[in-house]
Amino acid sequence: MINNSLMGSSSIFAHIAFISVVTLEFVICVCGSSASGLKPCDFPAIFNFGDSNSDTGGLSAAFTPPPPPYGDTFFKRPSGRFSDGRLTIDFIAEGLGIPYLHAYLDAVAPNFSTGANFATAASTIVPLPDVLPLGGYSPFSLNVQYSQFIRLKNHSIIINQLGGFFKGLLPKEEFYSRALYTIDIGQNDIGAGLSETKSMQEIRDSPIPMIISNFSANVKSLYEEGGRSFWIHNTGPIGCLPYTFVPFPVASSQIDSAGCAIPYNDVSQYFNQKLKEAVIQLRKDLPLAAITYVDLYSIKYTLISQASKFGFEKPLVVCCGYGGHYNFNSQIRCGGTGEINDTKVFVGSCQDPSKRINWDGVHYTEAANKWIYDQLVNGKFSDPPISLNMACHR
Repeated sequence: MINNSLMGSSSIFAHIAFISVVTLEFVICVCGSSASGLKPCDFPAIFNFGDSNSDTGGLSAAFTPPPPPYGDTFFKRPSGRFSDGRLTIDFIAEGLGIPYLHAYLDAVAPNFSTGANFATAASTIVPLPDVLPLGGYSPFSLNVQYSQFIRLKNHSIIINQLGGFFKGLLPKEEFYSRALYTIDIGQNDIGAGLSETKSMQEIRDSPIPMIISNFSANVKSLYEEGGRSFWIHNTGPIGCLPYTFVPFPVASSQIDSAGCAIPYNDVSQYFNQKLKEAVIQLRKDLPLAAITYVDLYSIKYTLISQASKFGFEKPLVVCCGYGGHYNFNSQIRCGGTGEINDTKVFVGSCQDPSKRINWDGVHYTEAANKWIYDQLVNGKFSDPPISLNMACHR
């Protein structure tokens, strides 16, 4: 399914498909803080690691930016995000009073004083050989993102000591131990197994243990560099995303009541089970760390399976896509053009993205990302069940 040659920006985005009540929240946070006697955390920065679910411009800076109508809803132009607007990580930053994170790879007027985003679309936990610009995945795997973090940290320490203009654009040395480390990655590792037409059992038996081991090693490395507060998202229900079940259909008996592909969701849940076990072990291995495991799978599946209840419609139908029952064609992606029955077609947005969940077959709309944030911020789906602003506490 992966084409090994790139022919322009639309091809790049075809490749990366495998490849993110305020009052009530305030009351919950205040009550939780008062009951425990703990004060809300004062996170001065966020360091984010991940894939397209939290990429705020990394892949865009390294290769080709997503074209219009990406970004139309909020930024009114492409912003490097794979959505019509803001991502969950943007709402996390807003909620903590931190500016939107600049992509580490973006050299155009970056400001890393309150953190940096190392995530890039199409990234994986385990490095893959089939990478951009000749393949389908990002060369910036989690290992590489960690290396970039080390480079930023080392340079910021040196520049802060030397002083000068750039001192104000980099994190202070003490921020590295006080920052929130957010991690949302793993979807593309599972997708890679599907693209290789491996059986569900083969994906479970071989890649997943290695993937989880690599993930744990990177968290331990961040801990050794001073990281103490970790906010870890599990992977969402990939069986509810058209980029999986349209090219790789399953039998009708393997479709659940929400219209999602059961086998693919089973793999997601197995991955999440192993990820949670790894987090439990990391808590034992890293005694000074506060590690929050966030069940994004449950949040996203709830949204998709009960879409109308929350004001959304057509949960599995792509907003920015073309063709078929799900408005999705793997050969002509959002913002691209192509020939359909001798007619040139531009793939644009649906009329009202605020009512839709799926943006381009892989990613969520801004409206869906905001709904997801609203569920995770108060700790209802977290282990331990603490709100975002208390995530520095063990």
